[in-house]
Amino acid sequence: MLSPSSEDYLEEVYRLSVNSKDIRITDIAYCLNVSMPSVVKGLRKLSRLGYIVYRPYEKIELTDKGKEKGCFLVERNKILRDFIEMIGADCDIKQEAEAMEHYLTTSTIKSIEKLVKFFSNNYDLLLEFRNFNIDSILDD
Repeated sequence: MLSPSSEDYLEEVYRLSVNSKDIRITDIAYCLNVSMPSVVKGLRKLSRLGYIVYRPYEKIELTDKGKEKGCFLVERNKILRDFIEMIGADCDIKQEAEAMEHYLTTSTIKSIEKLVKFFSNNYDLLLEFRNFNIDSILDD
C-alpha cells in the first residue's frame, strides 16, 4: 500500500505523463510544492515498488502498474472535487479533495462517484438538495 505522499508523487507523475513525454523532477517538485531531494526520494520508492522506472538523469517512465494506479488516483481526485463542488461546500475544493482522498476507502469513493453521477443525471434533485434548508428542520 502506498503512503499518502507516495500517492501524491505517483498521481503527479501520471498527470505529467499525460501532458508531456518528458517528466522532470523540477516539474514534480513545483507542482507538489516540495524540494527536489524529496521528489528523488519519492521516485526511488515508487521505482522499488514497481510503479515507475527511475534512474538518475534519465527519463522517468510509468510501468503498466504505475499507469493503472496513477489513472485511479487522478480519477479519485476528480470524483472528490466534483462531489465537493456538487454539495456546495464553501472551501478550497482542490485542497479539500487532497485532504480527503488518502483516507477514504475505495468503497466510499465508489459510493461518492455513484452519488455524483446520480445528481448529474437528476439535476432537479440536485437543485432540491442545494435548496434544502437543514436549519428549518433543526428548529422544529
